[in-house]
Amino acid sequence: MAINPISLNVGAVSEANQSAVTPYKAQKTFSNFLKDAINQVNDAQIQSDNLTKKMALGENVELHDVMIASQKASITLQATMEVRNKVVEAYQEIMRMQV
Repeated sequence: MAINPISLNVGAVSEANQSAVTPYKAQKTFSNFLKDAINQVNDAQIQSDNLTKKMALGENVELHDVMIASQKASITLQATMEVRNKVVEAYQEIMRMQV
């Protein structure tokens, strides 16, 4: 069985993308992506806090729902912190490069 190589015209793709996307648009898109991601982490934290408060006040909430929301909030926050750490590390590495 023969395997055919995949040929990509990288030059044409990058030229087309560069003409369509300006640095300003790319920066705005990335900025909006980061804001949305941070808002999702914040929403998970708020939901976890609300369920925990309801549980403490004796309202009708299931324990497993509280625990799932708490773990979800914890994991999203940990993942966000790891991404932040990697970004800071990459920035520091770039700053150490000699030009």
